[in-house]
Amino acid sequence: MVASTDALTTKVTSGSPYQLDNGQVLRASSALLRHIKTEQKKKEESSGKKTLIGDNDDASDEEDTPINNEPVWLVLTTKKHVVDKNRLKPGKISIPHSLNASPSLSICLITADPQRAVKDVVADPSFPTSLSSRINKIIGYSKLKARYQSFESRRQLLAEHDVFLADDRIIMRLVSTLGKVFYKSSKRPIPIRIAEIEKVDGKRVKKDPKQKQQTPKDEKYAAVASPQIVAKEIEKTLSCAAVQLAPATTAAVRVGAANFTPQQLAENIDAVVKGMTDKFITKGWRNIKAIHIKGPNTMAMPVWLASELWVDETDVIEDAAGEDETKAIEGGKNDKKRKSTGDEDNKKLEASKKSKKSKTTEEDDEDIAARKQKLQQQKAKALEDSNDSANRVISAAVQGAAESGKKKKRKSLS
Repeated sequence: MVASTDALTTKVTSGSPYQLDNGQVLRASSALLRHIKTEQKKKEESSGKKTLIGDNDDASDEEDTPINNEPVWLVLTTKKHVVDKNRLKPGKISIPHSLNASPSLSICLITADPQRAVKDVVADPSFPTSLSSRINKIIGYSKLKARYQSFESRRQLLAEHDVFLADDRIIMRLVSTLGKVFYKSSKRPIPIRIAEIEKVDGKRVKKDPKQKQQTPKDEKYAAVASPQIVAKEIEKTLSCAAVQLAPATTAAVRVGAANFTPQQLAENIDAVVKGMTDKFITKGWRNIKAIHIKGPNTMAMPVWLASELWVDETDVIEDAAGEDETKAIEGGKNDKKRKSTGDEDNKKLEASKKSKKSKTTEEDDEDIAARKQKLQQQKAKALEDSNDSANRVISAAVQGAAESGKKKKRKSLS
């Protein structure tokens, strides 16, 4: 791991201070590769099966090396968002150690219409056989759009090939055609230039758009370069690192694999950082905040960190900052005064509310007491009335019994 005492942003005696420290990059690369290999060995011991790195450890099996080895990514964080549309287009950066050097590599070439022109160029005898044997599929844009409309067909196409190369004339249209099945994976199409370029005295001649419309449709080879140029472009693209930027502050570029040596990984990192600062990142090193490297299941290891968070020196104004601080302090004092006066007013309001509540509660208590007295009087009257009615009933019953007794005596005497 990286020592905590090592400075990630180093000041050099000569040249720009914004550059990588080769020693730091090499230490981070060796530590990351060592960690990935130890984790893979643990998985081998627990599962009892050989993993990709276990197969790569044997020098005699270099030809049978798996293509999809565990990748190593360079994560670059910028201070400002990348919003330039020209920089957001898919691109590539040349690296000294290729990521696609396997002879059993399966390549799918997506071309602009007509596809027959590219197929004939690849089948030409002057085209290198070592490269044509790895190009397993050539498909035009119109056929790609018609045949691969469902998600299942796109997944199958993604699984059948290892690298997808696309004509730079249709590279932006492939986003909607291939969809998230491709653009959420690490097999996004890499742009290549296979169109014929007219040059006069070593300078490129721009074609008139009206002349492009007047070209006959039956002319197959008008838009494709010679077999030698196409082969050279494909080989150059296979030895590049693909760059796919998004309108955000973070970009990830694949720079190596787990079977690389620390020196190879460090050289690729240096080449990719130079390419990103020169071509893809606005204002170059001044806009870079941090650079890390990581594996698919590892933490990010720091390679370079910026010492400031601003891009231009003009973005920092010290006087304005001091005035803002003084205003903030004065504003704080005024707020305290306002709070004190506000607290007194609140206390007065609470006191008035309490007095009102006390008055209302006293009145309510008097009403309740009066109601209770009335209820008690009503109950007493009701009891008296019930007692009077009961006495009347009893007296009437007694009188009736006495009269009936007198009548019986009279009858008996008679």
